[in-house]
Amino acid sequence: MEKETDTQSAKNSSPDNKVLCAASAYEKKYYFNPEFGKLPDYIQKELQITCVVFTEECGGILSMEFDRDGELLLKTECDEGDLLYDEISAGLLVNELRRDKEELFRALERFYYAYFGEGAAQNTPQ
Repeated sequence: MEKETDTQSAKNSSPDNKVLCAASAYEKKYYFNPEFGKLPDYIQKELQITCVVFTEECGGILSMEFDRDGELLLKTECDEGDLLYDEISAGLLVNELRRDKEELFRALERFYYAYFGEGAAQNTPQ
């Protein structure tokens, strides 16, 4: 069983969320959802660095997901037996990321809305 810390309210946790990217300290892996391949390379690289550095500092898993309303969620979780995972540090670091990368996260939310949200149907050639 996994323990999860979400800086958003529990109502935002849903299987309908679309994962943008994730990193795991356990597997030493980074995942980037290919559906977001139209993002510029420098943004994809910044997301990778952000996720990997986070998991190196706090352990566990960090995922960036969009909820059905297009809000970007930063979620952290750890294996139940992980005694090295620091939930308090993870929460503080998530808040720091939200402050430091606010402009990037807002741009990602606009991108999501344009390509996947209600506005996406208007942008799709028919």
